[in-house]
Amino acid sequence: MEQLQEFLQTVKESDNIVFFGGAGVSTESGVPDFRSVDGLYNQQYDYPPETILSHSFYMAKTAEFYRFYRNKMLCLSAQPNAAHKKLAELETAGKLKAVITQNIDGLHQAAGSKRVLELHGSVHRNYCRRCGKLFDARYILDSERVPQCDECGGEIKPDVVLYEEGLDRRTMEDAVYYISHADMLIIGGTSLAVYPAAGLIDYYQGNKLVLINKSTTPMDGRADILIQGSIGEVLGQIEG
Repeated sequence: MEQLQEFLQTVKESDNIVFFGGAGVSTESGVPDFRSVDGLYNQQYDYPPETILSHSFYMAKTAEFYRFYRNKMLCLSAQPNAAHKKLAELETAGKLKAVITQNIDGLHQAAGSKRVLELHGSVHRNYCRRCGKLFDARYILDSERVPQCDECGGEIKPDVVLYEEGLDRRTMEDAVYYISHADMLIIGGTSLAVYPAAGLIDYYQGNKLVLINKSTTPMDGRADILIQGSIGEVLGQIEG
């Protein structure tokens, strides 16, 4: 409780906040974390999710990739939760300068956030590998097997970063800029286990590092304020 009160007071006093979030921010909107493999998953797929979501698997078994992608990654009915909404409010108030996310669901933008750095891309952007035409997520969801371009017949690929693919250099540079200039860095809903994204914490130079997560992370010892709990419930208590 003491840590929560310190957090709420620190938010009041800060006007250059950056938020860095992961899957835990979206699971509270009903978006499944693909790493939490359930029994149903084991019945449906012959490969672990990290294998299916790799570049080499996409190239070799594209139809099977899309079967998993449609079932597990396209949660188009999900709505922003209290965390997404509060972050958008803080940005509108001029206190939050950027949201840096590992999620690909677009829920931060749906809540009203304007400056969102998507480290791993977005399901809402898809492009023809032959002619470059863009398609939305609904087009992918409504297609069958491997989605094809309606103009040239080329294969469509999601603009998401698969395993074995590098992160977008400009997005990483922008993330480093915002984190290194922040007076307060709030990290929420991430295990801080996936690199290079997790390495971004090293660029923070301030003394208001906040970690909000339901489970422990390798970085807990570095936090100035450590809160174990729901990211939506914690951020939802910020006034204003």
